[in-house]
Amino acid sequence: MGKYFLGRLLWMAPVLIGISLITFLVMHLVPGGPWSREKQLAPAVIENLNRRYGLDDPLWKQYVVFLGRTLRGDLGVSYIYQDRSVTAIILQGVPKTAAIGLLAFTVALGVGVPLGMVAAIRHNTWMDYLSVQFATVFAAIPGFILAFLLIYVFAVQLHWLPTGGWGKPQQLVLPAAALAALPTAYIARVARAAMLEVLGQDYIRTAHAKGLAPAVVYYRHALKNALIPVLTITGPELAALVTGSFIIEQVFSIPGVGRLFVQGVFQRDYGLIMGSVLFYAGVIALLNLLVDLLYSLVDPRIRFG
Repeated sequence: MGKYFLGRLLWMAPVLIGISLITFLVMHLVPGGPWSREKQLAPAVIENLNRRYGLDDPLWKQYVVFLGRTLRGDLGVSYIYQDRSVTAIILQGVPKTAAIGLLAFTVALGVGVPLGMVAAIRHNTWMDYLSVQFATVFAAIPGFILAFLLIYVFAVQLHWLPTGGWGKPQQLVLPAAALAALPTAYIARVARAAMLEVLGQDYIRTAHAKGLAPAVVYYRHALKNALIPVLTITGPELAALVTGSFIIEQVFSIPGVGRLFVQGVFQRDYGLIMGSVLFYAGVIALLNLLVDLLYSLVDPRIRFG
């Protein structure tokens, strides 16, 4: 286990370097730059700014300098917030993004898994049909459409919840609900399919034939094996939720990492773009590694060399 864990950690380094290189090249290939404005700055001002931030150097040198700073834990400075480092900006947005993402993930897992299990156990009944309809509808509705719908119903019409912002517990409800809808539907569908497959196995029929109580068969014998496919998708889903949804944070005016990334893209803030992409990539890689390690806890037959 330790050797496998160390090997995966070492492989993250070339993966992150490759992602940073691709992002760096694409970022500089896009027309425009950090000093592009509706009212153009004077050429002398742009030249001084480029010299100050090293943007007049060749691209290979800019990337080497960036890579060297990143290895020391320094993601550089932001061109939008010139008095703050990119690391400080991202760390300020992480708690907000993570709070909404973890809440949405808890809802998705807490609703999706039981819903899929009940649908499989009550296969071809009204409960199964209702679960499938729920998963189909919420998988088809885009997150931003659902966000506006929730705002209209619960904030504009009923006046139960605020339309957005940050700082109060009730401001978490609508963005977390909008963010959790799609992963809930996805997890419910995967859990249902996995549970149906497991319930058709010989050992489940043997357990029923021995006279075991249905609850024991379903929750002690079937659930553990059915959770393996669910566990596979929870890593990417958790990473996507914890790192934030760009659109959801924009709609609800949440100052999280996703909203910062959108601002960085629109304003060509190279430092903020590179820092946000590396943050996302690192979180996804670590959570995927965590999911792989959890396999052995769910199924003791799985071993890592």
